[in-house]
Amino acid sequence: MSLFLTGFIQVLLVSLNVWQVSHGHFLSATVVGFLISLVWTFNVKKVAFGNHLDRITYASGAALGTLAGMLIARTIYG
Repeated sequence: MSLFLTGFIQVLLVSLNVWQVSHGHFLSATVVGFLISLVWTFNVKKVAFGNHLDRITYASGAALGTLAGMLIARTIYG
């Protein structure tokens, strides 16, 4: 579950950040960019040394994180 959640959170933040950058929200894009990198530092070891199921779990969280990030961006800024 931890691996799924970290993948979810990281890609959620990336999706949100893409919207922020493309719409010129400098301050919030900077904060979210920092959070992306911070979450990545927790993910890299888990995924790099994980097995095939770990990678699938992480990727599944990332896929749902993409959708959630898009929905959050639309809700906050739409």
